[in-house]
Amino acid sequence: MSVADDIKKNAADTFGAKWTVRDGQVVPDASDLKLTNHAVRFEKATVLYADLDQSTDLVETKRWQFAGEVYKTFLYAASRLIRNHGGKIVSYDGDRVMGIFISKSQRNDAVSCALKINYAVKNFVQAEKEKRWTGDYKIRHVIGIDTSEIRAARTGVRGDNDLVWIGTAANLAAKLTSLSADQPTWITKRVYDGLNDPQKLGPRGENIWSSWKWNQHNDEEIYSSTYWREFS
Repeated sequence: MSVADDIKKNAADTFGAKWTVRDGQVVPDASDLKLTNHAVRFEKATVLYADLDQSTDLVETKRWQFAGEVYKTFLYAASRLIRNHGGKIVSYDGDRVMGIFISKSQRNDAVSCALKINYAVKNFVQAEKEKRWTGDYKIRHVIGIDTSEIRAARTGVRGDNDLVWIGTAANLAAKLTSLSADQPTWITKRVYDGLNDPQKLGPRGENIWSSWKWNQHNDEEIYSSTYWREFS
C-alpha cells in the first residue's frame, strides 16, 4: 500500500468510526489509549504551559552552549515544580513544557507551581547563570494557565505517537504564553475564580493579580501577576 493509500485509509477510518470514551482517574500515558477513536475524558483539568521567552533571539545571538544551558535549566526547574505540585508532564515542545493537574485543588496547585517557577527562575537559575557566564542576559519566561473539560486521545503512527489534548484549556493556556513576559504568570478568569487566598493575596493582604481584557480572544477577562512564592 502506498503512502497516499495509507493516508486516505486513515482519514476514512477516523472520520467514519465512533468514539470510545472513558472517564479518567489518572492522567494517561500514550500506551493507555488505542490509535483508533479512543479518548479519556476529564470533567475538569487545569493546564499549565511554561514557555521560555524570546528563545529565537537567544539561539540566534548567543553561543549554542549557553542557549542549551538556558533551555535545560529553565525546563528542569519548571518540570521539577510541576511534578512537586501534583501535576503530570505531558509534553515538551522545544522551549516549553506542558503540565496537567487533575486534583480537587488543581487550580490552586497550578498557580502555586507557577509562582514558584517565577521564584526559581529569578533566584536560582539566573543566579547560577551569572556565576558562570558574563553578560547581562536575563532569563525571562511566561506561564499560561486555564481550566476546562478536556479529553486525551492518541495520535501519530505506529512506533511514533503521543497524546493530543482536546479542550479549551490546552489551547488557551498555550496562547497565554504569547503575552508579555513583564507579567510572568497569566491565568483565565476560570482559574482566578477558583483561587484560595494563599494564591490570590500577597504578604500584606494585597491582591497580587491585575485584570486585563484579552484583545486577541474576544476581550475575555484574564489576570496576570509578577509575584513569586519563595521556597527552599
